[in-house]
Amino acid sequence: MATTRTQPRQEVTTTTSRPDGAGRAQPLLRQQTREIQAFGTVVRLPIGLDESVCQASVAALNQILADTMTLRDLYKKHHWQVAGPTFYQLHLLFDKHFSEQTELVDEIAERIQSLGGISIAMAADVAETTHIPRPPRGREEPPVQILRLLEAHEIVLKQARQAARDATAAGDDGTNDLLVSDVIRTNEMQVWFLSEHLVEVPLARAD
Repeated sequence: MATTRTQPRQEVTTTTSRPDGAGRAQPLLRQQTREIQAFGTVVRLPIGLDESVCQASVAALNQILADTMTLRDLYKKHHWQVAGPTFYQLHLLFDKHFSEQTELVDEIAERIQSLGGISIAMAADVAETTHIPRPPRGREEPPVQILRLLEAHEIVLKQARQAARDATAAGDDGTNDLLVSDVIRTNEMQVWFLSEHLVEVPLARAD
């Protein structure tokens, strides 16, 4: 009768420099290295556009992104600080517009990345780049808040229209579509809603 020999069990040990035996479970902390891509540069992606076209679109979109981020934050400031008889409706409207601008920020930034560029991101960099005037830290009356927003919208719209035309001329249809279908249309709609709050009409008795 044949007998089967059982091989002795071998234990696998992992060498680690940690005395507690944490091994590979230990997070690799305090790692620093150089940037993998500098701001203002474009990496070549197979999207059928020349690098010069991507570079131009990225530069235009980053300016629009910086101004859109500033406009978004201006909406949140006014959402918190609005006062007076129209508080409730403006409080809600400003927050709704804030959310829509937040969506635009993400769409613009992702378009920049998809062109091989680097999107502006940090508040300090945005503050240095934006064309929108900085408001005071304190509270302002609702008509002044609305006028500040309208001025900011017009800055974004002028840039977006020019960038859309340039993108079309260069064959960058994706950037043109983003600017026309999303940036321009959203900002135009918000301008309409804001402007109507500055029309002076009677609330209860017609003239």
